[in-house]
Amino acid sequence: MTALTRRRTLSLGALALAGSLALSACGFSGSDSSSASGGDAASARTRTVKTVMGDVKVPVDPQRVVVLDTGELDSALSLGVRPVGATHSATEKGFPTYLPAEKTKGIEVVGEIANPNLETVASLKPDLILTSKVRDGDRYDQLSAIAPTVMTESTGSAWKQNFQLHAQALGKQAEAKKVLTAYDTHVAEVTEALGGKAKAAATEVNFVRFVEGADIRIYGKQNYIGSILADLGLGRPAITDKAKDGFSYDVSPEKIDLADADVIFTSTYGSPEKAGTTKTLNSGLWKGLKASKAGKVFQVDDRLWIAGIGYTAADKILDELQADMTK
Repeated sequence: MTALTRRRTLSLGALALAGSLALSACGFSGSDSSSASGGDAASARTRTVKTVMGDVKVPVDPQRVVVLDTGELDSALSLGVRPVGATHSATEKGFPTYLPAEKTKGIEVVGEIANPNLETVASLKPDLILTSKVRDGDRYDQLSAIAPTVMTESTGSAWKQNFQLHAQALGKQAEAKKVLTAYDTHVAEVTEALGGKAKAAATEVNFVRFVEGADIRIYGKQNYIGSILADLGLGRPAITDKAKDGFSYDVSPEKIDLADADVIFTSTYGSPEKAGTTKTLNSGLWKGLKASKAGKVFQVDDRLWIAGIGYTAADKILDELQADMTK
């Protein structure tokens, strides 16, 4: 074992020990404040949240929250909570630009999604961590040693259920109800703007994502954007029923004609050149699509439409979708 490895091992061990001591110091639940007073009592009281990793005791009113994915960041900000720390995607340095800069100001970067810097997380002295098993399940013990960690099973299509769990963990159930009501109202307004339920259902919409280092993805129905399209009652082409696990049907540029629909939204993860976006959109096959001929192809922000995964993102997507489809 090298000196550097020993130092890292000792450092993480110290963090785990410090986190364990902190948890044991405030591990009682309920509203009993006999052993503390004022703000100390409020910070010491806990309540139990049921998660995929088991029951987790969280502070009644968490003040220093760290979020480790874009969905958790969106949830927190949608509920009026500004995290002290958050991760960013591997392809970007900052936080998603669809989020208001004044709301993300002061949030410290704690590493990349699925690869957080645990020492940085610990240095922020969080009293709650929000993430998912699919992102950080293998780090659950280490994270829990730093602060109570609430994990959802996955991300994407389960975003609405995840939001409810985030609201429970943050103690913001009342605020969550207002967010849901506002979203439902927005969906109804956009559906009406698109011509009503019958016209929406008769309009087939596809979402095509170009991914650097992978095949082109025709998105199915079991994902974030698929759920928003479903909320609007928009039609989906038959190809979406062939999506693997409902997520996506992957094709090469030579089979991009399978993506045809009345309306196509596209996004790119990574470089447009390396992802094949530029070449495919300039191909004769793409230009021959029904949507292309009708001028109904719209390029959108990948970090919003795919990676937003929350209600703040959904509201902006609804606005953009309405603006594009009613041109």
